[in-house]
Amino acid sequence: MTDQNCVKMAKLLKTMAHPIRLKILCLLQSREMTVGDLHKEVQTTNANVSQHLNILRNQGIIDYRKDANFIYNRITEGRVTELIGTMRELFCSGGEGDER
Repeated sequence: MTDQNCVKMAKLLKTMAHPIRLKILCLLQSREMTVGDLHKEVQTTNANVSQHLNILRNQGIIDYRKDANFIYNRITEGRVTELIGTMRELFCSGGEGDER
């Protein structure tokens, strides 16, 4: 593993490490969602959700599409989806249930 690969991985993991961003990514794993949808699930302000979405977007982890008055967010980095799936298997199984 090269130093450059280590730096890229550390940057990705650091971006994902915030609890709200991690929950957003878990929610976006199965479907596209609007800020309003995420706000209801994450239980924080729309402004806070938008701030975290911008961080994820700036790192190239998520993207969005506009449909009329709605903006739908989705994960664009397939490796992130795989990583979240693995983390869910490791931390959310064994009787602990879904984190939502």
